Amino acid sequence: MSAAAPDGGYQTISVSVDDDGVALLTLDRPEQLNSFTVTMAAELEQFFLAAAGDDTVRAVVVTGAGRAFCAGMDLSAPGNVFGLDESLDPTPAELAANLDQPPYADGVRDTGGRVTLAIHACPKPVIAAINGPAVGIGATMTCAMDLRLASTKARIGFVFGRLGIVPEACSTWFLPRIVGVQQALEWIYSADVLDAEQALAGRLVRSVHEPEDLVPAALALARSFVVGRSPVALALAKQLVYAGTAAPHPLTTHLADSLAMFHTSVGDGKEGVAAFREKRAPDFTSRASQLPRIFADPPVPPG
Repeated sequence: MSAAAPDGGYQTISVSVDDDGVALLTLDRPEQLNSFTVTMAAELEQFFLAAAGDDTVRAVVVTGAGRAFCAGMDLSAPGNVFGLDESLDPTPAELAANLDQPPYADGVRDTGGRVTLAIHACPKPVIAAINGPAVGIGATMTCAMDLRLASTKARIGFVFGRLGIVPEACSTWFLPRIVGVQQALEWIYSADVLDAEQALAGRLVRSVHEPEDLVPAALALARSFVVGRSPVALALAKQLVYAGTAAPHPLTTHLADSLAMFHTSVGDGKEGVAAFREKRAPDFTSRASQLPRIFADPPVPPG
């Protein structure tokens, strides 16, 4: 992916990148209210995995074309709408041992989860601009994004109970960390659709905007995060914050932030200190695609 041709020939999303490296990713099935399909899942995963290694992309804003953000899974698709292989009867050990192998990779793994894992792994700020209805996967995919801004026309629903399924897209990891366990469970149990003010009161969204102001506000916020900022420092800070929320002891974070501080201070930190002393704008040269390693290998899943 490059700034010159950022859309990659996508069918269900469109992408543009401005001169500051802020990408605007638009879910682009407006006639279907941007409903989620297996193809959209694959394209979103592809984009975020590519964006992680593309230093021309410094931040991402995600919104929807037309009047919706994403109206959930497209339930009109033939066969299993989630793309799952109903001939299988997977166990936890089998899935863990064959996570990226067929038929488990495509026939068992939650497609929304593959998308949110790619968003989470992207070492750039990711902002949701929720312009209209966002239900089911339309709501849960935003939980993996770093901030959420909403239009006054936004409607957000964790409606899984109405369909007899469970919250997906790793949302049971993300949502309680954003709004707390009690609020997360209330929204999941009720399966109600929230308006923008309810989402703001529950701290799911950062701010509420008039429809015409939403995307400009999100783009301006993204730009304020990356212009004059060190890409590596931002990327490592994102890793530290997310890992810190799940760390069993502050020592875990101390080990990681010691390494992050070491590597940034001998890299962009030298330029940052010099620019501060000389009262000028810094010229950071680090690349988010070349991050130093600050965490030990994660534990291997059992089985």
